[in-house]
Amino acid sequence: MASKTDHLGRPIVAITGAGVVSSLGQGKQENWSKLTGGVSGIHTITRFPVDGLTTRIAGTVDFLPESTTGASALSEKLARLTATEAIIQAGLSLTDFGGPLFLAAPPVELDWKSRFALDEAAAQCGEPSYPLLLEVCRKARHEDFFNTTQFGYIAERLAEAFGTRGLPVTLSTACASGATAIQMGVEAIRRGEAERVLSIGTDGSVSAEALIRFSLLSALSTQNEPPEKASKPFARGRDGFVMAEGSGALVMESLDAALARGANILGILAGCGETADDFHRTRSKPDASPAIGSVRAALKDAGQTIDDIEYVNAHGTSTPENEKMEYLALSTVFGERLAHLPVSSNKSMIGHTLTAAGAIEAVFSVLTIESGILPPTINYDEPDPAIPLDVVPNVSRRQQVKSVLSNSFGFGGQNSSLVVKAYEG
Repeated sequence: MASKTDHLGRPIVAITGAGVVSSLGQGKQENWSKLTGGVSGIHTITRFPVDGLTTRIAGTVDFLPESTTGASALSEKLARLTATEAIIQAGLSLTDFGGPLFLAAPPVELDWKSRFALDEAAAQCGEPSYPLLLEVCRKARHEDFFNTTQFGYIAERLAEAFGTRGLPVTLSTACASGATAIQMGVEAIRRGEAERVLSIGTDGSVSAEALIRFSLLSALSTQNEPPEKASKPFARGRDGFVMAEGSGALVMESLDAALARGANILGILAGCGETADDFHRTRSKPDASPAIGSVRAALKDAGQTIDDIEYVNAHGTSTPENEKMEYLALSTVFGERLAHLPVSSNKSMIGHTLTAAGAIEAVFSVLTIESGILPPTINYDEPDPAIPLDVVPNVSRRQQVKSVLSNSFGFGGQNSSLVVKAYEG
């Protein structure tokens, strides 16, 4: 019988359930079919006026009623959908999960329409002031305004709905958040604090204000026509990322506990690496040393060498600088091996889901192993000669792989890398 502990004597972490929602649709089946078919979910924004905005495209999730009710409500709905899919697949109770919740959620705040409504209500009660605004918020009429801007509100609601144990953890490490939520779950199992965990990354925060903020950082693509061609990771004409929405969820358990209840093992979360980059608010350190450290830490944690990795699910945002940095990191770590290593970016199709990205890409890594299909990097029409990678250009590829490296490098210096392996019990 295969060992139930890893090379360091820790409990092996098994993935028993996964769920995903993106601009491509709801659920693993629809997402994977479209992703491997090279379909883009990026489109012209219709949710709110875009007149005067330099970026008028996004990968918004518009097929849910909550898409028009604000970032908090949509982020919560997306998380509920993916958690439900993951828990059902794991064969566990939807109301008594019995393990902790780790949630990566966007640091949402009131949109301007809601702020104006609160200000008007406060003015009717007397001289506007911050204490008065808080009092108005707490009144029944504005209870949702108050609740949905509390950072832990979504996790609290999810914990109540799914019956998770202990205080739910809400975290935000920018674009690495989803991977960080997974890492925290892995560590809880390895320390023996839980037999099972629910890790979710969710983000439904596309708004005019968010687009303006990222535009001021020169981070977004302005190639609005046609929308589906805007995100082009690793290609010469890339000019910025495309903001998007979605959620990814994993149910993870100790292998011992999963086998004891006869669970189907989807894969093994074998390694996690994490580093910080203090170089700049939005730019990575020029020598890529933090990203290099993140990848190497994940490989060491997984007990794997560079020869074991057969596919890289790249961070690949489609920004001019990110791909240079990620290529430098990968070429430093993998050396000549990189010439024979496929590296693709699903952000070419679903856009950059920010807080949710690491979790969504972990789900896609599981599906890559399960299906034996490498998702493509679409819009790769003009290669960047400075980045000679096999990006699985434009068309998916059938190739069975047993070990995947998934990278998430966030604004503000958070880097996270995960190693997902096939289960060979």
